[in-house]
Amino acid sequence: MIKTAGEAREAARQIGGRVVIKAQIHGGGRGKAGGIKVAETPEEAAQIAGDLLGTRLTTHQTGPEGLPVNTVLVEEAIQVEKELYLGVLIDTSTQALVMIASEAGGVEIEDIATRSPQRILKQYVNLVTGLLPYQTRILAYRMNLPGESVRTATEIMTGIYRLFMEKDCSLVEINPLVITKDGKLLALDCKVNFDDNALPRHQDMAQLRDSSQEDPLEVKASEIGVNYVKIGGNVGCLVNGAGLAMATMDMIKLAGGEPANFLDVGGSASEEQVANALRILLTDARVRSAWINVFGGILRCDVVARALEQVLKEREVKVPFIVRMNGTNLKEAMQILKESRLNITFEADLVRAAEMAVTMAK
Repeated sequence: MIKTAGEAREAARQIGGRVVIKAQIHGGGRGKAGGIKVAETPEEAAQIAGDLLGTRLTTHQTGPEGLPVNTVLVEEAIQVEKELYLGVLIDTSTQALVMIASEAGGVEIEDIATRSPQRILKQYVNLVTGLLPYQTRILAYRMNLPGESVRTATEIMTGIYRLFMEKDCSLVEINPLVITKDGKLLALDCKVNFDDNALPRHQDMAQLRDSSQEDPLEVKASEIGVNYVKIGGNVGCLVNGAGLAMATMDMIKLAGGEPANFLDVGGSASEEQVANALRILLTDARVRSAWINVFGGILRCDVVARALEQVLKEREVKVPFIVRMNGTNLKEAMQILKESRLNITFEADLVRAAEMAVTMAK
């Protein structure tokens, strides 16, 4: 792992021969996007690394803004005979883990899954028995591996399944798994996703977090304890509860608009947490209107109202706000906002509130 062109030159010299330079970003599809290149000499390795470092790499998994390339990996170039694919993930439709394999790996795996789904092999894992040896052998043989590689393949499958379970992963993917010119089976690259909800149980994994690979607003939201995902539309929304958040975004879409974010402050947020969440929402320059959609339960309506009053009085906000509230302390909340004389539109009807938010954003 290197961070300068000079380090890349030295790493290539130590490895000797051809090397591969790989941009290290939290996204797949690097090969097609120019994030993985072969260097024949140490000087070429330095040039490629220098061209990549400090740039933003955009792939089909990163979104249009791309991700920053702060480090690159310099590794030996392997003579590859064949590229394969191997992975384990959660199939939500069956509520089970599934081991997936294909003899058509590499950069074309997404296209293969679309054009020739029969080439994607699957073995579903019973969570009581775990991954069974016969299942790994079935996949190995159906991948048309040479006999001497079958045992190695089953060991790799067992290994990534153990990693998946022990570290509470949501994805472990080896792409490509290759057969080298000298007949060896080798994991040439790997991608691992961890379940964020399980990170408190894995502090060693949490320490690997690289916030430079995340949206700054999402990082800030995690620091204050709210759930925020930037989506890219122009209708900002703040709600309490993930189900209501999803319904709110659906309503925005049905009204012909595009939600700017998923922002769930949860059921036990304090006034300061709600205020900070509103500041994050307003930091997004794409937001043209903001819809506060709250069902007061544990989180009282008056807490949200005071937070909204605080934020709108401390700064000049040109974004129009639509407020729809119901539940605990609704009367107190409405009184607070009406007495504040702020530019807020109240609408109790869900459909009309969505339509107003979309219209105001235009």
